[in-house]
Amino acid sequence: MLGKNKLTEENIKDALHEVRIALIEADVALPVVKSFINSVKDKAVGHEVSEALSPAQEFIKLVNSELVSVMGEKNETLDLRTAPPAVILLAGLQGAGKTTTAAKLAGFLKNKQKKKVSVVSTDVYRPAAIDQLKTVAGEVGVRWIESTPDEKPVDIAGRALADAKKNLDDVLIVDTAGRLHVDEDLMKEIRELNEAVSPVETLFVVDAMTGQDAANTAKAFSEALPLTGVILTKADGDERGGAALSVRAVSGKPIKFIGIGEKLDALEPFYPDRIASRILGMGDVLSLIEDLEEKVDQEKAQKFAKKIKSGKDFDMNDFLSQLEQMKKMGGVASILDKIPGLSAVPDEVKSKIDDKPFIKIEAMICSMTPKERANPDIIKGPRKVRIAKGAGVDVHDVNVLMTQFKQMQKMVKKLSGGGFRSLFGSLQNLTRMVRR
Repeated sequence: MLGKNKLTEENIKDALHEVRIALIEADVALPVVKSFINSVKDKAVGHEVSEALSPAQEFIKLVNSELVSVMGEKNETLDLRTAPPAVILLAGLQGAGKTTTAAKLAGFLKNKQKKKVSVVSTDVYRPAAIDQLKTVAGEVGVRWIESTPDEKPVDIAGRALADAKKNLDDVLIVDTAGRLHVDEDLMKEIRELNEAVSPVETLFVVDAMTGQDAANTAKAFSEALPLTGVILTKADGDERGGAALSVRAVSGKPIKFIGIGEKLDALEPFYPDRIASRILGMGDVLSLIEDLEEKVDQEKAQKFAKKIKSGKDFDMNDFLSQLEQMKKMGGVASILDKIPGLSAVPDEVKSKIDDKPFIKIEAMICSMTPKERANPDIIKGPRKVRIAKGAGVDVHDVNVLMTQFKQMQKMVKKLSGGGFRSLFGSLQNLTRMVRR
């Protein structure tokens, strides 16, 4: 595409092929891939290349823009404008994570929107489903309305609605039963529940790991129910986010939330532009910035920055603090996946990246005295033996830690002097180290 001032069918042919492969690798449903490629082709052919961009950049911009457009342009929030309680009905197949999602959503509404929330389970088929919801509801601090396996789901929902009104709840979340596959009994029961409680939001909960099958189930549920949106679960396991594109394109309903982990606070509003970057393998810088803002102790971070700027050495206390902050952000693999360039590290390399070595490092630093942490240079033979015994590791492990620490000290000095250029140079060095 070099030297071209206009995009033509001929000069974008190879680029379109690469986009097709990227979408297939991201497990986007094949009909969606075909439709998307045709749409991009129609918009690209004849497009004038901006003087500020290269032809390749212009094409990538078009592809990214189309991805965002297909997935909904912006995050669509829940519409809870009704006389309380606003009922939210969750539907989906068994194993999609509806019960956990019910608790996550309840916690989100309670903590982020200050709503008074109750939850109820109408799943009278799956063993311990009702008890599971009771447990997770307690963990997020919302009210659980009792139900029993000998009741009819419609009766449970009706009684729960009356109970929520009496309790002056803002929101009632109804968790429904799933099946291992789409069947008429399931659809009939959910339709009856939907009619009984007249939810303001009927959300389809779908497992991102099901890939192309997610599109098929989305189609079936959207035909049977007046869906208002989608919650995509287990998206942390679907590193490229292809299911999001498939579900949005097939159902025509906005993806409102995305589950990104097992913890009960691991539910985020869905932002199409961020998932578009992941599908194209461009990282997720915006999510990384939000993680930094929400999960990193800003006071500690500022103290650390002032210390480094003043020319003081990076010590073991700083190292331990950085490890703790990294754990809060989901670990090293989660951070690397959101950084452009590093998100493209080969899968065989990613599979070798875990946080187990950091647990050992933390144990060794915690086995040091305050004086040793502040002055690591004094850690010699006998001290190393004592630290190794205290952490339950070999002296060799302590030697490796000291070598890694020296490298970290040098990296931090570069950062203090060179700003972002040094940062990206260090990240490139880190990538090379990981590859080795």
